[in-house]
This record gives sequence, structure tokens and C-alpha cells, in this order.
Amino acid sequence: MYIKKYWGNYIGGTDDSLTFVAYLAEKQKKEISLNEIFSDFGLDKLQGDFRKPDVPLVFVDSQGWEKDISFAIDLITDIAALLLECKVNGYVNLLELDEDIEADVPDVCITATPEEHKQIDKVLTDFIAAPLEYDLSEMMPKEDIIEMTIVCKELRKELYGE
Repeated sequence: MYIKKYWGNYIGGTDDSLTFVAYLAEKQKKEISLNEIFSDFGLDKLQGDFRKPDVPLVFVDSQGWEKDISFAIDLITDIAALLLECKVNGYVNLLELDEDIEADVPDVCITATPEEHKQIDKVLTDFIAAPLEYDLSEMMPKEDIIEMTIVCKELRKELYGE
């Protein structure tokens, strides 16, 4: 897994990450669009403002349970990492992200339009420039949030260049 250097290092190591991987596994799809992910979690309702959303970010699983995401930026950084994995390898092996999911899930490729990539790039750039403006900073020590921006900067550079 190419993104191993990122996954679990501020990205992919949260409850939000586990929720996202469970969501992808439940979809049982080989390909899923960024648009579908945004729609299913309600990110599309935020109109590009992921700093301190006042809209609950949830998806409803096949059992009818609401699964929530606490911090939009967690989901965005996880998505960015998986987009990088798809860029490098063409797909994401979900079992490598969470060994507790069922073994019969297909590898998944997350697809995004050029406009959607621009939006992810814009959010990552904004987070790197102003991490303390995000609600996540209220739950993490300042040193950790700064370290997360360094990780995000490297991820962004690999995904989108300088």
C-alpha cells in the first residue's frame, strides 16, 4: 500500500477513518465517485466550507444505523490519501486499511472530476494555511495539529504537485 506512510499518521487513524472505510466496504463497489461520497455524508451541503460545519455528517448503513463523522477535515484528508492510493495503484485494498472488515470486499477505486480534485486541493491548502480555524483543532493539542499540517502538506504535494 503506497499510502502506508500517511495512513495512521494523523490520516487514517481516527474513528472517522474507520467509519469511512466501513462505508466504502459496505458499498461493495469497485468504483465510487467522490460526488457519491460527498452526497452520502452530506459534505455537499457544506458549500466548500469544511472548517466548522454545523450540518451533521452522517451516512445511513444498510441496517438503518446512522454513522457519523465528527470532523469534516478528517474525512477530507482520508479521501485525499485514498485518491493518492488510487492515483498510484489504481485502487485501494480496504483490508489493508482495516483488517477487521469482511474479507470479501472488493478493491475500490475512488474517482473524481478535475473540479472535485480542485476542491480537495483547495481544502487541503486552506487547512495547511489555517489549521487552528478548523474544529478539529479544539480536540487536539496545538503541536499535534501543526504536525498534521506537515503530513497534509506532503500528501497534498504528492497528490497535486507544488
